[in-house]
Amino acid sequence: MARIASRFGRVEPRASARSYLLGLLSCVERKNCWQLAEQAGHARPGPMQRLLRYARWDADAVRDDIRAYAVEQLGTDGVLIVDETGFVKKGHASAGVQRQYTGTAGRIENSQVGVFLAYATNRGRTLIDRRLYLPEHSWCADAERRRAAGIPDEVQFQTKPRLAWEMIAAALKAGVEARWVTGDEAYGQDPQLRAALEARGTGYVMAVACSTRVRINHGRTTIRADTVAGCLPATAWQRHSAGAGAKGPRYYDWAWVHIGISSHRHLLIRRNRTTGELAFYLCWSPATVALAELVRVAGVRWSVEECFQAAKGQVGLDHYQVRNWTSWHRHITLAMLALAFLTAVAASSAPERPAQPAHLTPGHPPIRLTVPEIRHLLAAVFNPPTMSAAKLLHWSDWRRQHQAAARRSHYRRRSGDEPTG
Repeated sequence: MARIASRFGRVEPRASARSYLLGLLSCVERKNCWQLAEQAGHARPGPMQRLLRYARWDADAVRDDIRAYAVEQLGTDGVLIVDETGFVKKGHASAGVQRQYTGTAGRIENSQVGVFLAYATNRGRTLIDRRLYLPEHSWCADAERRRAAGIPDEVQFQTKPRLAWEMIAAALKAGVEARWVTGDEAYGQDPQLRAALEARGTGYVMAVACSTRVRINHGRTTIRADTVAGCLPATAWQRHSAGAGAKGPRYYDWAWVHIGISSHRHLLIRRNRTTGELAFYLCWSPATVALAELVRVAGVRWSVEECFQAAKGQVGLDHYQVRNWTSWHRHITLAMLALAFLTAVAASSAPERPAQPAHLTPGHPPIRLTVPEIRHLLAAVFNPPTMSAAKLLHWSDWRRQHQAAARRSHYRRRSGDEPTG
C-alpha cells in the first residue's frame, strides 16, 4: 500500500483500497463489493462501490506501479506474454459484453474479453497490464450504449493484437528489460504486430496455424508450415524440455527451419512425443540464437495461463459485478496488484532446502511456497475477529432485501410492465 498510496488524493479511498486488497487476499468465497465490504466490517457496500466507480484515483498509474514492482521483485531480462481471457456475463449492459468466443468457456458465450500482458522470469510470473476489448459494431458504433457504460469518447475500436502491441510498447518504454515476446495464434498471425516488434528490435516466438505459408530456400519457395514439417528428415528433430510442468520437465521433439532471407528468422516446430501432434511458431531475433533459446521462450508462453488461473482462483479477477468501463479497469488493476504481491512473496521465499521435520523422509523436502499457499497463510493472519451475530444478521437482511428488489424488477420486465431500455 505504501507503493500506491500517492495515487489516492484522499484518505478514504486509500483506506478502502487497502480493505479491498485485504479482501481479495482473504478466503471470502466471492470477491465482489458486497462480500468484500462485509469482510471489511462495513455496514454497506457503499465504500467499495465508490472506490471502483466514483472515487478520484488513477488505475493506470497504479498499473505502472505494478509493472515496476514486478520487475523489481522478479528480476530483469524476462519474457513478455500476450494473451486474452474471457469473463462470462449475463445481460447486455456491461462494457464490451457480447456473444463471442472465449477460451474460458471453450465456446461462444455472452462475455467480456480482456487482453493481458504478463511478465515472466525464472523467479515467477504475474500480470502487468490489461485492456478491455471493445467490439467494433455492437459497441464502438453505439454512442448511447457507450455513454451508459461510461466508455470515454477517445476509446475507439482496436483489434486484440493492436491492444497487445500498445501494452508491449508501453512496458518497453517504461524500462522493462525484455528481449522476447511470445503469444498464441491470435497474436502470432498478425503481421503488423510482428513487424512492430521487429522494428523495435524485440525478438518474438509467436504461435501460428499449420496453414501459415512460409518462404524457404532463401525466400524462393512459398510453402505451408505443415508441409515443411512433413518433409523434414528424422535427424532434424531434437529433444528439448519446454520447461517444468506439474509432473516434471515437458519434453517434446523440436525442429527449426530458416525462412525468408534473414538468418535470424525461423519456423519452429514442436512435436508431441506420444501423439505426434504438431505446433508451429514464427520466430525472429535481432541476433543469432540457439534452438534451445527459442524452445525456452515457446515454453514460457504457458505461464500466462498459470497467471489467469491464479488471478481468478486466488484473488477474484473474475468475481466483479460491475458494468462501468472505469469500474472494470479498477477492479482488474487491484486484483493484478494482489497477484503481484503474492508472486513477489513466493519469489522471495528461501530457495535453499529447509530443515526437515523428523517425520518427513530425508531427501524429500516440501515444495517451495506457492501463490495459493501464501494466500491461505495471509488470510489466516489478516482475517478480522469473528463477526458478531447481529452484524451477520444485518448483512443477511441487507442481501435478501436487495435480492427481493432485483427479483421484482426482473418479474416486471418479464411481464412487460417495465420498459426494457
